[in-house]
Amino acid sequence: MTPFLPPATLTRLEKAAIDNGFDQELPRQGDWLAFASTHAPLRLWLTVLDDGSFVAALSQANVARALDSQGSATTCRLPTGALGARCVQDIPSLHRLVRRAFQLSKTLPNELLHRFEEKTRPLPQTTEAERWVIRRVGQELFRAGLLDYWEGCCAMTGLAVPELLRASHIKPWADCDTDSERLDVFNGLLLAPHLDAAFDRGFLAVKDDGEVLVSTALSVADQRRLGLDAPLRVNGLEAAHRSYLSWHRGHVFKSTARHGAVRECDG
Repeated sequence: MTPFLPPATLTRLEKAAIDNGFDQELPRQGDWLAFASTHAPLRLWLTVLDDGSFVAALSQANVARALDSQGSATTCRLPTGALGARCVQDIPSLHRLVRRAFQLSKTLPNELLHRFEEKTRPLPQTTEAERWVIRRVGQELFRAGLLDYWEGCCAMTGLAVPELLRASHIKPWADCDTDSERLDVFNGLLLAPHLDAAFDRGFLAVKDDGEVLVSTALSVADQRRLGLDAPLRVNGLEAAHRSYLSWHRGHVFKSTARHGAVRECDG
């Protein structure tokens, strides 16, 4: 690690933190700059190694694990409180790494549930209308969490128009046993409207490796009309998605063993 950080490097590290959600500067630990956020529970430390590479250390081990695909591991000594770190080679990569860490911290491990409990604790839940208000709070938080997790893009197509995207539960809200399941970011996919409808109705499913399955209950012509005749994949799935995806394939997906084909319309 460099014996000291020159002013220009300090400025670049501070900008990487502040521009990507870490708006509180904490006391330094040697050559580690430390930051926190008023919008996420994660603490962040940044420094530069002797070879000029940049290191981001993180206070949440699950966030660090979710960043395995970004940068590389480091053997440098971490600051007190850090539970994982990633190393990247340039400033643009550092910005992407810090931004992704911030997004994940807002949703993992149970951050959406905690925010839901805080928002709904003072609200009455006696009547059906009051319970509907509670549900709406949860659904809005869930959508915000999925927008963060999937970085504002459709998980299947990459469509990057947030106003058009739907927060699709893998295991539906009504079938979840607990609020923890309902608000688990791993129980959701951010999807374009037609894909959300097809997934919700069981015409689509996702394998554990991300391959999208199309039900033969949709005719070849209708698959083509929906743009489902070309292979689709979901990238960025974690192990925590698998139990929900398996549930959906077993309870929602219209597999050939359980459903006949839908009649094809003329034209």
